[in-house]
Amino acid sequence: MLNSRSVLKLLPTTLAVFAVGCAVGPNFKAPPAPSVEHYTATPLPEKTAETAAPGGEAQVFLSGKDVPAQWWRLFGSEKLNQLVREALAANPSVTSAQAALRQAQENLRAQTSTLFPTIDASFSGTRQKIDTASFGNPGGGGTIYNLYNASVGVSYGLDIWGGTRRGVEAQAAAVDFQRYQLEATYQTLIANVVTAAIREAQQRQLIALETGIIADQERLLKITERQFNTGGVGRADVLSAQSNLATERAKLPALNLQLTQAQNQLSFYLGKLPSERASSDFDLAELQLPKELPIALPSTLVRQRPDIRAAEAQLHEASANIGVATANLLPQVTITGSIGTQATTIDKLFSNNIFSLAGGVTQPLFHAGELTAKRRAAIAAYDKTAADYRLAVLTAFQNVADTLGALKTDAEALQAQRAASDAAEASLRLTEKQYQLGGTSFLTLLNAQMVYSQVQTSYVQSLATRYQDTTALFQALGGGWTQRDPNDATPAGAP
Repeated sequence: MLNSRSVLKLLPTTLAVFAVGCAVGPNFKAPPAPSVEHYTATPLPEKTAETAAPGGEAQVFLSGKDVPAQWWRLFGSEKLNQLVREALAANPSVTSAQAALRQAQENLRAQTSTLFPTIDASFSGTRQKIDTASFGNPGGGGTIYNLYNASVGVSYGLDIWGGTRRGVEAQAAAVDFQRYQLEATYQTLIANVVTAAIREAQQRQLIALETGIIADQERLLKITERQFNTGGVGRADVLSAQSNLATERAKLPALNLQLTQAQNQLSFYLGKLPSERASSDFDLAELQLPKELPIALPSTLVRQRPDIRAAEAQLHEASANIGVATANLLPQVTITGSIGTQATTIDKLFSNNIFSLAGGVTQPLFHAGELTAKRRAAIAAYDKTAADYRLAVLTAFQNVADTLGALKTDAEALQAQRAASDAAEASLRLTEKQYQLGGTSFLTLLNAQMVYSQVQTSYVQSLATRYQDTTALFQALGGGWTQRDPNDATPAGAP
């Protein structure tokens, strides 16, 4: 006959024997990387075009080299580095992503606990009265007594088909998803901060340019008025000069509004209200154009883009959920046991031992198609997630190809804009001298001024676009997070 100690000795062995089994459902394998050698349909040049001006340096494409962990430092601006640090420390999107990761990790710990038996201790005390007649003692009257019970119970669901293990696997994949989402949040925020800072600097430079054009127009108006007073030009020329000056002045409010919007956008990325942030006076001249552009191999891009890794984690989770749904169709085996004592008085509570051991098997027979429908739904969810993964890969390769092509054309556009700017400025200065000497008409001067204004604006925009597209390339390649120390929770040492 088994006593309580024998039961406790046999219980771990019994659990181990019943726990042995395979895990149903597919074993996940990461999809292979696309087998291509280039991002673009035509091979990239060794380097971009070069312009003899700040920000016009040639950029060299270094195939097979990884993006640095703190790629934004390649722009050589401490102001920019400080903006990135502030954003990583204070932006709510980072805090949200970090909290989501902690939540997923705690859910994994909770899910992992289902692999082990549950042990609960209980104690109860009752006082009750019974009628002895119900036990064959007529006339015995009622009996009042106390009953105390202390016990430890063990319950365990044997994971014969691996459904529980698949559930843990699915939750672990969910943790990976949130981890990659956090990395994607870092890289997106950093790229947004850099882009917004460049946009702010661009607007400030456009305002300075427009202010200079207005000063030239004011000077021209004075010259025209003097010539009108001496009879050199007609009243129409004075009115045209006044109209042109008013037109240029009318551009300033829109430029100031765009500067304010850029500053407010940057404040948002820094996790501050617009009224809480002072202007940084960030200038394009403070930036250095990265001359070397590391281009990861296409075969490694799927491992370096955090959004692709997140999509892969979702695919892994969907694969594990098929195993969970499959295991639910099969018999479920549970074992329960308890050991304790029972007595009518407290002082005798631990004098006698009682125990129980039970096993049960539950086989689903009729659930009106619920379990099979859930398994088909899990398979459909996997198919959808697989399509989403392929979409993420296609989007990533398109991003890289687009930015590589943009960088090539940006350099060529800047070169052309610089030549146009130099020519327009030389033409304007010559026309101004001719006009002062009476050698040309006011309409000719007005046309030269309009051309110069438009070309200068386009040049500043082309320069800013080159910086922004360089930022877009670093983000498209994954942002260099794989090069960071895995023990460093956040880039740039942000809290």
